[in-house]
Amino acid sequence: MFFVWLKRYMPRGIYGRAALILMLPVVFVQLVVTVVFAQRHFEGVTQQMTTAMMRELAMVMQVVEEAEDRRAVPARVAAEVGLLDMDVQAVARDSIPDQSQMVWYDYSGRVLDRKLRAELPDYRAVDLTQDNQVLLYLGSGKGPVRVGFDRRRVSASNPHQLFVYTLFFGVLMTFIASVYLRNQLRPIRRLARAAEAFGRGRHLPYTPAGAVEVRSAGAAFVDMRARIERQIEQRTLMLSGVSHDLRTPLTRMRLELSMLDEDEAAPLLQDVDDMQRMLDEFLNFAKGAGEGAPVAVAPHKMIADLVDEARRAGRDVTLLPPEGDGSGMVMLRAVAMRRAVDNLIANAVRYGARAEVSVMLSDKTLRIRVEDDGPGIPENRRAEATRAFTRLDPARNQDKGGGVGLGLAIATDIARAHGGVLRLGESSRMGGLRADIVIAR
Repeated sequence: MFFVWLKRYMPRGIYGRAALILMLPVVFVQLVVTVVFAQRHFEGVTQQMTTAMMRELAMVMQVVEEAEDRRAVPARVAAEVGLLDMDVQAVARDSIPDQSQMVWYDYSGRVLDRKLRAELPDYRAVDLTQDNQVLLYLGSGKGPVRVGFDRRRVSASNPHQLFVYTLFFGVLMTFIASVYLRNQLRPIRRLARAAEAFGRGRHLPYTPAGAVEVRSAGAAFVDMRARIERQIEQRTLMLSGVSHDLRTPLTRMRLELSMLDEDEAAPLLQDVDDMQRMLDEFLNFAKGAGEGAPVAVAPHKMIADLVDEARRAGRDVTLLPPEGDGSGMVMLRAVAMRRAVDNLIANAVRYGARAEVSVMLSDKTLRIRVEDDGPGIPENRRAEATRAFTRLDPARNQDKGGGVGLGLAIATDIARAHGGVLRLGESSRMGGLRADIVIAR
């Protein structure tokens, strides 16, 4: 459960994750070094220096006790222990701070305060707010006294240098490592962009580069892309060749039927027309989504033109108002996309009485929707309906045309070639089939 929760907050990109893998150990090592140094070295050195200072303080306090009165304390201390370089002054009781005073980041000051409070009976408070000066308040037989001496005698000088060096070199090495990491990840990102573009039907130039493993993966991708392109080309050539060769006997049959009586030739001409329509569908399926290069297309205008053409062909098609707040052009294979939408419209009016077409354009998505009032497709058979040469006799009316089950398959292939998907559902507006082509911008 913890790791599932943690995954939601982890970076999703390879560069972010690699940077996190790189920075976490560096930050962890810096924290460990800082804590170990503060506890094992810096705190220990401060305690040792404070212990040595307490011996000197004992000598000073002994001289204070031997003074004739409070006014004689400074002179007596200077005369007998002046080499210790401590300034001792008698002070009033109300001038003693209620508690020790120091800045919030003074770690050695807190160590000093704890050490004196635990081992010095006459300790009252310490003032560490003065620059490089310790003002120590002690009780004595002559009343309260203030002892001043250099801060360097109880704590290490420049204790922050190790922290500064650790932070500086940590940031420097992280920067150097990030530059190297970026150079190593750049070939992976280029490979990802080339693979994503190929999945959307575009061919980006790509040359394997980077580490040995990345070069190996890049070379495998190039070989795979070339093999798939050859297979697509061979399929297209085969289907195109077969369909094209069959046009000649069909044309010859049409000419021979034109010499017969019209009543006798009408059924045979209908069969020839059906065969011609099937061949056209075979050719469209063979062309697939590879016809034309992606160009900037205004989707609203393209769909409006298709609906106008469908109306001129006698189809009952209605264009709904535009949806979404997106604007601008979309990179599409115009000829292939027009074929896909035209197939969806043809299916809608073939199996239903009328159809409605709508376009939703946002900043990230293009959705083209075609709805009809026909019998629709059961949910458990929608995946089967998008496969080639599939005819769902119980679900769709087969008496209105000579389809061979390629209309939805062509639309599916074209949508996938654009990096999108064809989704089939039930129309809430018309009660029939709802077909959506959804493409990321």
